[in-house]
Amino acid sequence: MNFVALDTINGWPISIFLNLVFAHFLCDFALQNDKMAVEKCPGRDVTLPWYWWLTAHSATHGLAVSLITGIPLFGILEMGMHFLLDYSKCRFRLSLAFDQAGHVLCKFLWVSLLVGLRLL
Repeated sequence: MNFVALDTINGWPISIFLNLVFAHFLCDFALQNDKMAVEKCPGRDVTLPWYWWLTAHSATHGLAVSLITGIPLFGILEMGMHFLLDYSKCRFRLSLAFDQAGHVLCKFLWVSLLVGLRLL
């Protein structure tokens, strides 16, 4: 079986997907400090209202998606989706695995849209 066939259009879809996933983990773990990780949840905010923390955190993800895809609209959509997923994780006590799977599915959606809209 030729695994290279999975990497269509000169490697762009898989390369972009991997870069989106790598950027996600950079934003979600390395760039998010402990205070932000705790205080972005409603009811656990101390220094700033939770929605400021969550908006700032979600914006780092939006910026990463915008820079990697070259489409600011995707960055705005990512920011909104990340906000909703993380809010849901806090509000409904979703597992880290479920939360991360949702975020990775969003990255798959952005790449699928790039391919479907023939932007790659």
